[in-house]
Amino acid sequence: MHKAGCLTLVDIVEDVRTAVKNKVPLVRSLTLNWVTFCIETSNKAVILKVHKDYVPVCMECLNDGTPEVRDSAFSALAAISKMVGMRPLERSLEKLDDVRRKKLSEMIAGSGGGVSASTSSATIQTVGGRNSSLEASEGSFVRKSAASMLTGKKPVPAAPANKKVGTAKAGANRKGVGAVRAEKSKSIEPPEDVEPSEMSLEEIESRLGSLVQEDTVTQLKSTVWKERLEAISSLKTQVQNLQVLDQSVEILVRLLCAIPGWTEKNVQVQQQVLEVITYIASTTSKFPKKCVVLCLLGISERVADIKTRAHATKCLTTFSEAVGPGFIFERLYKIMKEHKNPKVLSEGVLWMVSAVEDFGISHLNLKGLIDFCKDVGLQSSVAASRNATIKLLGASHKFVGPDIKGFLVDVKPALLSALDAEFEKNPFEGASAVPKKTVRVSESVASFSTGGLDCLPREDISGKITPVLLKGLESIDWKVRLESIETVNSILEEANKRIQPTGTGELFGALRGRLYDSNKNLVIATLTTIGVIATAMGPAIEKSSKGILFDIVKCLGDNKKQMRECALATLDSWVAAVHLDKMIPYIIAALLDAKLGVEGRKDLFDWLSRQLSGLSDFSEAANLLKPASFAMMVIFFFFEIASGSKQASVLTFNVRLL
Repeated sequence: MHKAGCLTLVDIVEDVRTAVKNKVPLVRSLTLNWVTFCIETSNKAVILKVHKDYVPVCMECLNDGTPEVRDSAFSALAAISKMVGMRPLERSLEKLDDVRRKKLSEMIAGSGGGVSASTSSATIQTVGGRNSSLEASEGSFVRKSAASMLTGKKPVPAAPANKKVGTAKAGANRKGVGAVRAEKSKSIEPPEDVEPSEMSLEEIESRLGSLVQEDTVTQLKSTVWKERLEAISSLKTQVQNLQVLDQSVEILVRLLCAIPGWTEKNVQVQQQVLEVITYIASTTSKFPKKCVVLCLLGISERVADIKTRAHATKCLTTFSEAVGPGFIFERLYKIMKEHKNPKVLSEGVLWMVSAVEDFGISHLNLKGLIDFCKDVGLQSSVAASRNATIKLLGASHKFVGPDIKGFLVDVKPALLSALDAEFEKNPFEGASAVPKKTVRVSESVASFSTGGLDCLPREDISGKITPVLLKGLESIDWKVRLESIETVNSILEEANKRIQPTGTGELFGALRGRLYDSNKNLVIATLTTIGVIATAMGPAIEKSSKGILFDIVKCLGDNKKQMRECALATLDSWVAAVHLDKMIPYIIAALLDAKLGVEGRKDLFDWLSRQLSGLSDFSEAANLLKPASFAMMVIFFFFEIASGSKQASVLTFNVRLL
């Protein structure tokens, strides 16, 4: 069925989640084997859509008590990494112990590096234009297997990649179930090592070679501040005169961190050090994140000092342009939280305000930002820190909008009033809020590439959708059913009306039953709840709702006006979450249903007309009407409907032609 295109991995996510929890180990392992086969025989575009759903499932199965199930989960993860690269597995790998990580690296090497025991070794992916060490040549090309990405071993030069990959026989090896699709290898980059290793001053000096004059290094160690100032000025000139800077970035930064170092007391020397580091970060084509880590504590302390603040904040902004502000923010959170100098927090947060205004929030982990503001900034006993945090949230409001307020409801009333005032000063600008600065290409491989207007955190509520709740929705007692619906509403409120689709399949199934409840008040309550779920879940509602939209539209067939109005309100919430074209098939099916009734059909036509009127592009409206035109023709000529309904259908046809 999968080969014939009757179903795809997108369609069966919930079924797979259920099957891997089956009591029979053979069912669990065979399910994962079949998923592996589907992954290997799907195209990359499909896997890019579904890997976020399947990786957590496979990671959970790595803890299964049955070895066969664990092996099958390893195979599925290896197939995913071969198809879309290592990026989808990065965060999940952090949760694995060394034994599992090693085994997964071997599986990935087997999947990405070869096909089966009987075939030749596989193509290893090419990474071009990146130097693996200071000694690597500038134009070198490096072969990296997925296993080396996990183990952190140095890449080994390899021959050109083969054009095709052999076929693995199903059942012969767990590492390759089914046919392995031949595919062009794509340049990918391993997770960057951001933690700098220890290096003594003697080792730094030995690696400098002829980069820096010996007299300059000697003077940097001098106890006389004028000699150190002269030396740092000389070093700045020497760095600016370097023809090729990229290969020497880390060793130069390490030198400056060691001598004169961050304990330097002379302000002029401090300023010169910051200027040299800023120059290096702005000039090199790739500024390593480990260099940022080496400097960040010292720079944050310079930000707290008014004499060096301007130089330090400029350096932080340059770092943000080089590696992305998300990485800088994440590292600063811990430094500012633990530092004893309160100005490190207050002035650091003020720099963050300027960074948000410069770069926007598309590069930031907004959940981390909000948590830091609530747990650290707003909790500070220093008024300057609290005020700076309020400004930071206000600057974020300009890009995120009023939804950010939902995550601040537990803040003290006095602070909440101050936040409301700050939000008024920074009204939501939406798409018109254009960042002033951009991040260089290196940010494309950064771990903080998500964000934007929809980057507010969504909560996983699957743990709260308990069997007791689902059973209550089907109780014979209407009071219990109503109480269960209200419980769902409470869960949505606790999640700030922003939820993940994970584990909501059974909930939608239970709510569908309530749309046919004999108690009309419960149907209305259910419609309202589904509307809130659509708003809370966003675009993901389309795939997770299991076709409940058709049942919602059928509620327009009720003879009570209140019921129809509630159904239309739910449709409004739905169309706000997904595009109208995703709803058209369900609307057509409902229009062709004789049970919809005269009033319901008229209300639906009126609603559809309003939606089409709101479209700015005529061609878009025309394309939407094409699939609905047949249904409208059938209704117009064959159903005995009132003139008002006919008029509404004619209006729907002509609304975009006026």
